[in-house]
Amino acid sequence: MARATMPVIRLDDVALRYRLAKQRIPSLKEYAIHLLRGALTYQELWALRDVSFTIGRGEVVGIVGRNGAGKSTLLKVISGILKPTRGRAAVTGRVSPLLELGTGFDYELTGRENIMLNALLLGRSRREVRERFDAIVDFSELGDFIDVPLRNYSSGMTARLGFSIATAWDPEILILDEVLVVGDAAFQQKCHRRLREVLASGATVLMVSHIARMLMDECSRCLWLADGHLVADGLPAEVLQRYDPEGVAPVKREPEPAVGG
Repeated sequence: MARATMPVIRLDDVALRYRLAKQRIPSLKEYAIHLLRGALTYQELWALRDVSFTIGRGEVVGIVGRNGAGKSTLLKVISGILKPTRGRAAVTGRVSPLLELGTGFDYELTGRENIMLNALLLGRSRREVRERFDAIVDFSELGDFIDVPLRNYSSGMTARLGFSIATAWDPEILILDEVLVVGDAAFQQKCHRRLREVLASGATVLMVSHIARMLMDECSRCLWLADGHLVADGLPAEVLQRYDPEGVAPVKREPEPAVGG
């Protein structure tokens, strides 16, 4: 897919700092006591450091990096869940994020109730949800489990419900954080087919994955994060070869033609 020219996501020198309490405080009461006494101390953790890039409409961008590199934090900044400590993140278009498993769900509610809750959080109206409800349930393959509380769901069932809601409407910007590897092989294939339908609609997609082949098959571009820094931005095969040479087959090049007879 050719790179689009109209930017829908732009990050300029984005940095995000977490403040982590050094004390282990078991209750809200003890936290309040420490706070009033001025006895709370924190350590700073910079999850993102001066990250800048632009993503055009219709691009499919993979994001790689070791655990703790800042990938999920980056997706939350783009989704509007987290505000950068400094820098600017500008996003044009409706975002459908499917982040950590169970984000936006209430585990005491049924699947049916969570469809309404999650879709409303994504900015859909009650009418829109009612119109797509049967299609969401059919895609999730949950059957009678749709009226069972989510606390009784397996991780795969929860992921299936989340993906079904996030892709029930053709999103303008779809954000996926390791969600296509949950569930059985048949449902994963179903998700990939749905993802290709989303791509055909012209949506912009960002996906975090540790599966190199999927990134090379689905993505037109790849970002590599390390310790909160953006260290590479380019074609998936080239970035993945630098990121994990042993996990990716070398980029194939055509042999040079023989000289002479």
